[in-house]
Amino acid sequence: MPDRAHLTFALTLHDAIAPDRARNACWSPYSVASALGLTAQAARGDTEAELLALLGADHAKVLKDAVVGDDAEFAVANTLWAWDELPIDEGFLTDLAGWPGARARSAPFAGDPEGARKLINADVAETTRGLVPELLSAGAITSDTVATLVNALYLKCAWREEFPEHDTADLPFRGAGNVATMRREGSMRYARRAGWEAVALSARGGVEAVVLLPDDDLGGTEGVPEVLEALDHDRVELFLPKLRLSANVSLAASLQQVGVRTMFGREADLTRLSPDPRLYVDDVVHEAVLRLDEQGFEGAAATAVVMRMTSFIPAEPARTVRVDRPYLLLVRHAETGAIYFLAQVATP
Repeated sequence: MPDRAHLTFALTLHDAIAPDRARNACWSPYSVASALGLTAQAARGDTEAELLALLGADHAKVLKDAVVGDDAEFAVANTLWAWDELPIDEGFLTDLAGWPGARARSAPFAGDPEGARKLINADVAETTRGLVPELLSAGAITSDTVATLVNALYLKCAWREEFPEHDTADLPFRGAGNVATMRREGSMRYARRAGWEAVALSARGGVEAVVLLPDDDLGGTEGVPEVLEALDHDRVELFLPKLRLSANVSLAASLQQVGVRTMFGREADLTRLSPDPRLYVDDVVHEAVLRLDEQGFEGAAATAVVMRMTSFIPAEPARTVRVDRPYLLLVRHAETGAIYFLAQVATP
């Protein structure tokens, strides 16, 4: 059964990341939750409490259980990059080892911050198959950076039933003229509730993509949990635009907006990572790429928590669903509900 708390986290943070519904947005709740989950394990007091209030108590179990099957391509890395002279708590390293793709590596933050940035970026690029070549831009790492927690993921899945390429045609999409739109008819999970129409497309590896089409203009995310819980098999004729989205953003302001504030200031307590009390989070940087076509979808994402020191199928007629206006798209693990990607599509 998909985890409701993880969905609440994703929708809450999405509303803060993408308040302008007329603009495209794309990010990975799985990647962000992984990086923040590791940060929560490094934290104590209010710093930890604020992160857990956003993520939900069972966030780590959801992410660790979201195992993609062998019939899809999936890679994940959770890496602590640390300055050699920063003392690291052994308990944190034990906790880190329980995460998929866990590693602890050193980086020359103090002596060669640009070299450290390139080292982290190269590692992320390798995990993401080159789709995220430069997560950290110039200046993101400085000589007073002492640690960075990084999650990187790559996911490539084929549809269980492909869209016939000969049925793809240029069709109208509100506000964007004609766009390349795929068509497929068959058994899919479908629901209409609370101002939303939802269609779930099964992919290999135990993954599914869920199109969330509002009855009218794309507004808030109220009603999304209800329509997702109502999904059931039906016969659907789906018209869905092909998609290529990417975004690179700082999440610091969005996280503070939804209540994660203490870790960004002098009151931060990250002493489960290191006994040095001066550690705080300077920024949370995120990048995501998502591509969707007739064969399936491919996506990659990475999140870096940069730390510094304060001084250092029925037989009925098919339902027709025309995705011809702005919508939301979830790519999630079908069993746990872990959301690998959440896209807001204003213009395909």
